[in-house]
Amino acid sequence: MSKYATISPSEAADRLAIRELVEAYAHCADRRDAKGQMSLFTTGTHFVVYMDAKDPTPSQELHSREALVPVFADLNKYAATTHFVGQSTIFTLTGERATGEAYCLAHHVTVDGGKRSLMLASLRYLDTFVKMDGAWLFAERLLYVDWMEERALS
Repeated sequence: MSKYATISPSEAADRLAIRELVEAYAHCADRRDAKGQMSLFTTGTHFVVYMDAKDPTPSQELHSREALVPVFADLNKYAATTHFVGQSTIFTLTGERATGEAYCLAHHVTVDGGKRSLMLASLRYLDTFVKMDGAWLFAERLLYVDWMEERALS
């Protein structure tokens, strides 16, 4: 069993705010709130997608908040999504900067005619966070797809 050091109320508040930021990203994605989702990032954010987590070459690399528009709009092709955020870990936290990792099971439902299908993806995010004007934002988000599965739904 791990032993935990006592943390200040300020650090506890920062850790909670970062967890809520990660959860807000998933919530906005599932509600198709692209503007809300974009507002969680710094203007000069760095967003990188690795569709194969074992391949060091990114599938997509973006360098601004505005560049995220087509990424979030792409979710509109699904009839429904559920991004279930699992464990998240803060690696470093120093005043106005933090790093961490979050796991997510992303469920994507497609309807084609009368047929429904599910694409399930196991995602990991390596994040760099910054605190600006009292709010935590993503400064960098590296998305790794560990595996995907597709199946028919009843």
